[in-house]
Amino acid sequence: MTREQYILATQQNSLPRTEQPQFYPVGIYGWRKRCLYFFVLLLLVTMIVNLAMTIWILKVMNFTVDGMGNLRVTKKGIRLEGISEFLLPLYVKEIHSRKDSPLVLQSDRNVTVNARNHMGQLTGQLTVGADAVEAQCKRFEVRASEGGKVLFSADEDEIVIGADRLKVTGTEGAVFGHSVETPHIRAEPSQDLKLESPTRSLVMEAPRGVQVSAAAGDLKATCRKELHLQSTEGEIFLNADTIRLGNLPVGSFSSSSSSSSFSSSSSPSSSAPRQTIYELCVCPNGKLYLSPAGAGSTCQSSSNICLWS
Repeated sequence: MTREQYILATQQNSLPRTEQPQFYPVGIYGWRKRCLYFFVLLLLVTMIVNLAMTIWILKVMNFTVDGMGNLRVTKKGIRLEGISEFLLPLYVKEIHSRKDSPLVLQSDRNVTVNARNHMGQLTGQLTVGADAVEAQCKRFEVRASEGGKVLFSADEDEIVIGADRLKVTGTEGAVFGHSVETPHIRAEPSQDLKLESPTRSLVMEAPRGVQVSAAAGDLKATCRKELHLQSTEGEIFLNADTIRLGNLPVGSFSSSSSSSSFSSSSSPSSSAPRQTIYELCVCPNGKLYLSPAGAGSTCQSSSNICLWS
């Protein structure tokens, strides 16, 4: 290549080109743009519905700054007003009602209150059911509202009734299967006191004596077989204006014979004059009988009444 040709070729390459530049579009167009707008609109509708539902729930549940609905959060704890239902276990330290209203625990089956120790073992249980109220504990106590006096307590060893008066209003009275130890038994004013054992014996014992008194009425002791009044170291003292011993056998006395003869007839002989004065005699076995009074004692230990009694 000659020099002229080289210069001509380089000059042609350095001349500016008159071709038009090409432009490339930037962005989303067509169906992609329509899908994007649709999703944005769907998201906006979802946000509006979610906000409306949140406001509705807050309105229905009555959410406030202090709590939710009937539940109020205070400095002393949680305050619950109205009727509430708990479907799962509730763990609290203390439950109490307002000063002007009672506390009601209600269940379709029963209400059970349990007490456990630090190891989780059951130490006490109170069950209120439809048929009975059961308490399982080492010691059960009922105390008075004023002073805290124990009115009733029960454990495995004994039952203590601390009330001033024990009143049984049942028509059949109180039935005790074993012995009863008490310093005083009395009936209501203008009412009778009756101690009865229908099929067994009735025994009253005391180391220093038994006192039975009826200040404004009669005292009656009835038994089917025998009535024993026994004093081991003292005496039996009967103090009354009139002492009557009914249904005592009457013996007959004859002064003609060397010894007295007696019979167990209920009255003296009809041929003899009417006897009005009798002597009370005691057999060696302790049986009492009447003997016609005479100038001397007519009591004989060898009488038929004493021998055949």
